Amino acid sequence: MSDKELLEGLNVSRETIERLEKFEEVLLKWNPRINLVSKNSLADLWQRHIVDSVQVFTCVKDPGESWVDIGSGGGFPGIVVGIMAAEYSPKTKVTLIESDQRKSAFLRTAARECGVPITVLNQRIEQAEPQKAQVLSARAVADLDALLEFSERHLAENGMAVFPKGASWKKEVDKAAERWRFDVEPTTSLTETEAVILKIKGVTRA
Repeated sequence: MSDKELLEGLNVSRETIERLEKFEEVLLKWNPRINLVSKNSLADLWQRHIVDSVQVFTCVKDPGESWVDIGSGGGFPGIVVGIMAAEYSPKTKVTLIESDQRKSAFLRTAARECGVPITVLNQRIEQAEPQKAQVLSARAVADLDALLEFSERHLAENGMAVFPKGASWKKEVDKAAERWRFDVEPTTSLTETEAVILKIKGVTRA
């Protein structure tokens, strides 16, 4: 199945696909300067990064009024979430937290050129004001134990965290359970059979 067919299977409209193509264009322009994604993954950018980020958005039934993406880096899933929310959940305010100044400049440029309202906070995750996010996401930022630390700070009381994880996700869950109590629901990834998206609620210290 092609990347575009995968997106159609996720009910992504032509207009949103065009915005995703614009994001691809901006990323390819900036990537040689600040290395947003590895050169090896550029040939497979749609499946490895864009479709993978779209499914992070679509696995959440109701994004609510506040979605916060931490350690947003090259805009995955944060910018993609903002593009999806613009059409499918316009009430949702999308905020990205990124400590690197140049990557923050890229994220602001990408949001502007894609025509989506996204707030970018150029701060460290642990120093940013608690966000009370209804949905918190992070991709390739840290192991689950550290992500739950960030969740404790930035997630609303009844909020949900969504974290894409690779084949070793069960080990991360077991390790995190030594320090945390949480409810977890794994959803199998569309782009990689051994990977999952972890949907997590009720994060408290053990």
